Amino acid sequence: MRLFVALQPPVDVVEDLGEFLEPRRDVEGPRWSSPDGWHVTLAFAGAVPERVVEPLLDGVAAVAAGRAPVGLTVTGGGCFPDVARAKVLWAGVSDGGALAPLAAAVRSAVAVVGGAPDGGPFVPHVTLGRFGRAVDATRWVRVLDTYRGPSWVADEVVVVQSHLPRERGHRPRHEVLARCPLGG
Repeated sequence: MRLFVALQPPVDVVEDLGEFLEPRRDVEGPRWSSPDGWHVTLAFAGAVPERVVEPLLDGVAAVAAGRAPVGLTVTGGGCFPDVARAKVLWAGVSDGGALAPLAAAVRSAVAVVGGAPDGGPFVPHVTLGRFGRAVDATRWVRVLDTYRGPSWVADEVVVVQSHLPRERGHRPRHEVLARCPLGG
């Protein structure tokens, strides 16, 4: 099964970012992600065996319990793999350096039980949309660089199962399997 571990921004943060993006959604650009699915991924595992789900949940809960809540702000933006060949457009997340150690610990907890987390270096972000083909997204990043949303404190980590759509044009469905409080 496909799982990811993430932080979910509160409604006011999602609404503020959504209002900023709304007038830009009519311009030719990415296929926009649904705001109700916005999150900051700490670890992604594309093929988790069913037998490791419970130990994975326990491991993530233990990591979360040992970490303090984190102050975050959505600000700026960028692209994967880079702005000149963008396939993914994202909003940045300012974290004062607190998320990289949390993400490393979560990835380790996922790996230890056999969850095989994917991904390269951790970049705190919220995925906003995907381009159908690689594009130069400099203008999109310049627009995002003018954005600074409200700050919030992330006080829980969520473990989410991602169900891929069965038909083209549909979106993945996310099911929260566990909510793990930061700081116990």
